[in-house]
Amino acid sequence: MLSRKVADKLYAFETPFYLYDLDLLRQTLQSAVSVADRYGYCLHYAIKANYDPRLLQIIREYGLGIDCASGNEVRCAIEAGFDPKKIVYAGVGKRDKELRYAIEQGIFAINCESIEELLLVDSFAAEAGKVVDVALRINPDIDPKTNACIDTGQADSKFGISYEEVQEKVELIKGLKNVAIKGMHLHIGSQIRELHVFEYLCNKVNAIVDYLVGLGFKLDFVDVGGGLGINYDFPENEPVPNFASVFSIINSYLNVGDREVHFEFGRAIVAQCGELITRVLFNKTTATGRKLVIVDSSMTELIRPALYGSYHNIENITSKSANRQRYTIVGTACESTDVFDENITLPETKRGDLLTIKSAGAYGMSMASRYNLHDLPAAVYSDEL
Repeated sequence: MLSRKVADKLYAFETPFYLYDLDLLRQTLQSAVSVADRYGYCLHYAIKANYDPRLLQIIREYGLGIDCASGNEVRCAIEAGFDPKKIVYAGVGKRDKELRYAIEQGIFAINCESIEELLLVDSFAAEAGKVVDVALRINPDIDPKTNACIDTGQADSKFGISYEEVQEKVELIKGLKNVAIKGMHLHIGSQIRELHVFEYLCNKVNAIVDYLVGLGFKLDFVDVGGGLGINYDFPENEPVPNFASVFSIINSYLNVGDREVHFEFGRAIVAQCGELITRVLFNKTTATGRKLVIVDSSMTELIRPALYGSYHNIENITSKSANRQRYTIVGTACESTDVFDENITLPETKRGDLLTIKSAGAYGMSMASRYNLHDLPAAVYSDEL
């Protein structure tokens, strides 16, 4: 929890804003990199989680590559100084101009998610007089035991290519002249807290690699995605995710020979280092007796609770009251779903108090919008306090 001294300093900044703990970010990166290096694994940061320039600068210092889901993310990574040869680009709906840009930049790999996309990349590569390295993103048909809204690995998902289609089109794929199938990619979903799911992942990866090799593909690398979850309920108990356990499981169960193994972590890297600081505007009680706290942030600053019912720990960091009450915390957007928490007990909360919405460093600012013509939230960094 923020100290009283630090909390008082936050009054100097216009709310709402994101507060980033740069020391915790460095601690998280050091943990991930040190364990990955032990096994020779390659790490990419999923830039969709947060593209704040200062965070990217620190992430680059630790040697991570970048995982992108759009052409603008590729551009952002390159402009932030990341080596194109450490950038991978996935996404089910890449636009023509985005593919052309990625080809022009010579990134590490384009992860193709449909046969039509693969054919298009081959065509654009031919126009550019290049042979482009690609990975086949395969749909693994795995239940990741997570929120259905962030599940990407089951058979009817929009992500990846099915086994059946690869087999049906194998000769077509192998006949392409301007793409080189260098790797296999899969991603089963986000916020995975049941670590045994990674055992299933390894077994599936082993089978897919054997399957593709059996079809005649020579693979240099295997990209197993990311998905490692964080502790939203009690963030102070687990500020740094358990990278050691995940990598140990992967090392024990993955059997892909001497191929490079790549990971793409987003949430696990930045979620806990960021929190949304918001100010109480009003209190009121509904006809049913529900006590509402209306804050100056909303789903426009942090959409996850409204979008798919996610939970974020919330604290009042300035109230000195010993009296605790049950509240519903709501935002300013003109939407009934703009609710941060419907049943939370806090110290008596009054107009002007500051609340922190924790574990918001991932998919907070990167998903912010200007709905209702709200201003985008600013960023404040721990070394500014």
